[in-house]
Amino acid sequence: MTGQDRLGWLLLGASYLAGSIPFGLLLGRFVAGVDVRETGSGNIGATNVARTAGRRLGVLTLVLDAAKGAIPVGVTAWALGEPADAGWPAAAGLLAFLGHVFPVWLRFRGGKGVATALGAFLALTPWLTLGAALVFGITFAASKVVSVSSLVATAVLAGGAALLHGKDGPVTQVALVVLLVIVVRHQSNIRRMLRGEESRLPAGPRGSGPGSSRPPDG
Repeated sequence: MTGQDRLGWLLLGASYLAGSIPFGLLLGRFVAGVDVRETGSGNIGATNVARTAGRRLGVLTLVLDAAKGAIPVGVTAWALGEPADAGWPAAAGLLAFLGHVFPVWLRFRGGKGVATALGAFLALTPWLTLGAALVFGITFAASKVVSVSSLVATAVLAGGAALLHGKDGPVTQVALVVLLVIVVRHQSNIRRMLRGEESRLPAGPRGSGPGSSRPPDG
């Protein structure tokens, strides 16, 4: 194993640990005095934080969760002298994403990973990611459902990666894994969609209002 390989594996481990920092849980607990795992959807992501601890903390959670996806990609590319869409940086983005979804600090029970994936892919393939974000915005404007918008945008991102980076490229492989994980993590949302029961935003403050005792989290 070369010195670059050893550094690469070290950076992947650091990427996982960075991704596993539960910003939503920490902000909810220490700023708003709310354990987001015990209210709303029980998810530690930005959507549930916004519903249960306030929109400002929700936005801050979104930014921090995205940053913990983008920064490992950038640091790995810089440290190894590789382009952002090369193998090691792409793997760093994937490990950060998996850290959020399966954080060691929370017994591997984390969030759904959409914001962290957004940050990682902004660093890996920015224009494609901005296009997928536009698709998210259009879908959300039409449906008002975060989970639907997240699934559609992630599928578009994976398909676009195959076209722009090749079906066997690192970015495409990571995008397909991310899509699979996000679909699995949204299976309860998908079941509610099929029953026509998936809740829509905007919801009442701190998750209050009819039918919002445990709103789904995108």
